[in-house]
Amino acid sequence: MVMDMGRDAEQDVVELAYQPVMGDFTGALRECNRVRRRGWIRYWSFGLAALAFVLKASLAVAGGEKPDWFLLIWLPLVASLLLLAPRLQARAFLKLAVRNGAYRATVTDAGLTMTTDNSTTSVKWAAQPRYRETKNAFFTYSDDKNASCFTVLPKRGLGDPADADRLREILDRNLTRV
Repeated sequence: MVMDMGRDAEQDVVELAYQPVMGDFTGALRECNRVRRRGWIRYWSFGLAALAFVLKASLAVAGGEKPDWFLLIWLPLVASLLLLAPRLQARAFLKLAVRNGAYRATVTDAGLTMTTDNSTTSVKWAAQPRYRETKNAFFTYSDDKNASCFTVLPKRGLGDPADADRLREILDRNLTRV
């Protein structure tokens, strides 16, 4: 039996090369909010603020109560800030990421290595043991309750569409899908 070690070793390695874009970080934060408790609190806070605004406005229009201008002005502002917060965070992440130039990621069974024009970072799977997949990217997350650390692996950075399946296999073997 003849075994080609180079070919077999390469099956467990997936490489990505990409420039970060806003959608990478908005996607990561959106998925992160679905994973962590704070995201659910933000989601329900927006709903409660919108409901309070509708109730106050309808009572003021119906004439049953004197309008409380403080609430009628501040509730929409708070609700819009809750909606815009992830986009503002993503914009800040993008500013930091663009300074580093092109990103190259190597994903193996041991972990992932992220290389930029200015730095190299290695992350073992124990540091980020969870992941989510969307139509556009894979996101790995730390296991603390707020998922404070994450890595973005956009599918557009893959050299071949078949690499997405190989990357999914590596992540499924080593991480928990959430």
